Amino acid sequence: MASDQEKNNLRVKQLLGKPGNGNCADCGAADPEWASYTLGVFVCLSCSGLHRNIVQISKVKSVLLDPWSSSEVEFMDTVGNNAAKAKYEQIVPAFYYCPTHKDCMLLREQWIRAKYERKEFQCVERQEPYSAGYREGFIWKRGRDNGQYLSRKFILSEREGVLKYFNKHDAREPKTIMKINTVNATFQPTKIGTAQGLQITYLKDNSTRNIFVYHEDGKEMVDWFNAIRAARFHYLQVAFPGASTADLLPKLTRNYIKEGYMEKTGPKHTEGFKKRWFTMDDRRLMYFKDPLDAYARGEVFIGCKENSYTVLPGLPPNTQGYHWQFGITIVTPDRKFLFACETDEDQKDWIAAFQTVINRPMLPQEYAVEAYFKHKP
Repeated sequence: MASDQEKNNLRVKQLLGKPGNGNCADCGAADPEWASYTLGVFVCLSCSGLHRNIVQISKVKSVLLDPWSSSEVEFMDTVGNNAAKAKYEQIVPAFYYCPTHKDCMLLREQWIRAKYERKEFQCVERQEPYSAGYREGFIWKRGRDNGQYLSRKFILSEREGVLKYFNKHDAREPKTIMKINTVNATFQPTKIGTAQGLQITYLKDNSTRNIFVYHEDGKEMVDWFNAIRAARFHYLQVAFPGASTADLLPKLTRNYIKEGYMEKTGPKHTEGFKKRWFTMDDRRLMYFKDPLDAYARGEVFIGCKENSYTVLPGLPPNTQGYHWQFGITIVTPDRKFLFACETDEDQKDWIAAFQTVINRPMLPQEYAVEAYFKHKP
């Protein structure tokens, strides 16, 4: 006959079959095998580790390996992921970025802390840092020329429609003004070398400019990120009054389709190939000498197949000067761009990334961007 302990362990496993419990309560990953027995939620292994950072609120154990008491199982049964979501995610603003299992650790940890520790989505006043329409503070910014990080004052103003920063603490005029309509922000912990590293980009004379920033306090950085998303959301609501919230949300911030090293040659295809860092940002393929450069050395517009853009594996016959063996040719209406990848896997990944963009029909505003690229001096 099964002992009480065995019955409890079987019961808690069966609770995973209840609606909502089959995915991690925090990041949505399938088949969670851990649970917070003080919050009543089922979570994945990765998020269970983040729950251990808020041990005063959340205590976790394995659904499969740890012993469960009757009272713990009862509690898990009465709460569960759906009820917890209704409580802890009552009023998540539409613009707020809710991370998935694919996102960086910082976004996931701050989402967990915001929900259970700070209870930000049960009380609108606690959302002030990112929803007030104005934010100012000091962030470490990487110097364009020397790579040193220096403390800079940043101001985000929805009313002015800008994000700006000042070189001196008492400066009256900002060093740079970024218009919200072209600003993007994406967390780049690996590239920047710190968990709190954020890459902000904006367009200056239709060329992309990079700014790399971080703050020691993870909450501070995620608040800046969501404040930028809020400003972008409200700008887009005015710019596209007929658009639904669902249409606008993917436009608030975007991660890059792909980044990494490839070799490239010039327009005549006669000079030697040079190793460059490439970033595929929507339809802009940019290349840099160094991943943390402020400006791209060049940008290529990647249109759609209906407009005669194609991507082919390999390089044209008689191509010379490349070191890496796995070639890619991008054909545009004006010319061919030649690249070489270090590995077969890199080549496949880049071709898949280019194909995704080329297969997507172009939007009306993208034709204007394409025209600008064609007439660029």
